[in-house]
Amino acid sequence: MRTSTVGILSLVFSLGVLAGTVLTTGVKAQQPALDSQCGSAASPQLRTTLYFGLARPKGAVSELEWQIFLRDQVTTRFPEGLTVWEAEGQWRGPNGVVSHERSKVLLLIHADTPAARAAVQEVIGRYRRAFQQQSVLWETARVCSTS
Repeated sequence: MRTSTVGILSLVFSLGVLAGTVLTTGVKAQQPALDSQCGSAASPQLRTTLYFGLARPKGAVSELEWQIFLRDQVTTRFPEGLTVWEAEGQWRGPNGVVSHERSKVLLLIHADTPAARAAVQEVIGRYRRAFQQQSVLWETARVCSTS
């Protein structure tokens, strides 16, 4: 995403991190309790949605580059499955101009564990470094899932 969105995306990113993180002080983190809203046929999970901007300083991320990233960085960390779709994002920069950018949206359903949250952060970091991105928008919500 463009530099003008860094402040807003940093705030959204921070809120997503805080919403998905359990803080402990010298105490072992507890496993998520069974969610009574999920019932006996489903289990509580997290739905993580990541928004990857495709513009970069020297042209756009190509479909081949995206597919390689998806195969090597995402599928290896989340082999149970995922969903991807294309999107068109827009935002108003500090100068008041509305900008547009093609994006890929990645949807993951996963356990609420430190390992899964770390894997999400690894995917974000690798995308940012590989494709010269200022940020990747990350949102997480608790959901019920059945196998």
